[in-house]
Amino acid sequence: MLVRWFLLLLGTLSTQADLFQFDSITNVSSYYFNYIYCNIWEGECQPSQDDASQQVPSRELWAGFPQDYISVLHQWYCSLGQCCESGDCRITNNITGLARDLQTKLHGQHLAQSVVLKAIQGFIIDPESNKPLTLSFHGWSGTGKNFVARIIADNLYRDGVKSECVRLFIAPFHFPHARLGDTYKGQLREAIRDMVLRCPQTLFIFDEAEKLHPGLIDAIKPYMDHYDNVDGVSYRRAIFLFLSNIGGATINDVALDFWHSGQNREDIGMEDLEHRLRTETMESQGGFAQSELMSGHLIDFYVPFLPLEYRHVKLCARDAYIARGLETDEATLDEVAKAMLYVPKEERLFSAQGCKSVPQRINFFLP
Repeated sequence: MLVRWFLLLLGTLSTQADLFQFDSITNVSSYYFNYIYCNIWEGECQPSQDDASQQVPSRELWAGFPQDYISVLHQWYCSLGQCCESGDCRITNNITGLARDLQTKLHGQHLAQSVVLKAIQGFIIDPESNKPLTLSFHGWSGTGKNFVARIIADNLYRDGVKSECVRLFIAPFHFPHARLGDTYKGQLREAIRDMVLRCPQTLFIFDEAEKLHPGLIDAIKPYMDHYDNVDGVSYRRAIFLFLSNIGGATINDVALDFWHSGQNREDIGMEDLEHRLRTETMESQGGFAQSELMSGHLIDFYVPFLPLEYRHVKLCARDAYIARGLETDEATLDEVAKAMLYVPKEERLFSAQGCKSVPQRINFFLP
């Protein structure tokens, strides 16, 4: 009965063709017929992020429709559970969930927990921000940089890192050849512009940022600057995350100094790291460090990830077991933790591998 009513509605709308372009009817009916086929008739389909027929029709698409018909169609669409208070169901902005996940899932990173939550929360609740949010994650491999990026995506977007509002770039994978720098610049600009046009709040993640070719970041520097718009497009509701190993030595030295002086790890504050981290980043080599993001002071927050201690590695192992539904005990967790490398070795103080290597010991992938 619902489908029959919908078909009658589309037929009625088609008689008003003189009021708007026929292409609008085609696009709208294509979306809703696909929705019915996939979700009501349970047809075999796998919506593609790049398939326009899978996208919720934009406001521009509805511009020519009579308001009465829009209201009726909107009520029908919401009756199927596809409406949400945000106006865009792809965006959840669950700050409470973000705080909880950072507190319970991320181990040994009190600074990252605090800075990331403060930065994301401040950006989300301030719709009048005068620039995109740009965060730079620093530290040894395996300390949680990718993991935190995933936590952010999971709590800001319904589909997490798979959301069409999220884009991951891995420097050696997406931009492998230095001689193709100019080509990469054009592709990167186009990809970011397209994402921002398709989604009102976007998340861009640049992994292994220290390996980006010179000039590549400068090509998109205007998108992270204090501009109302760039070529008619506003990027102010975008979030840029840069993940790198730059500054890892500085972070480790500070952590080791605190240990030698008998101070608690949790007493390390941003005042102990931020200036040194910023300086090391600007003095390092590579396209990211030498970009105008640094000289133009466009990085909003430098986020340090401390080296993990033996106790933190055990917690990572415990979480990996739990996530797979496996039981464990202290002896097993100790065996996993002992398999890691530590510096200084005799003290088992800082893991040289971090949580990233733990899953390999128990055949489980922890992002």
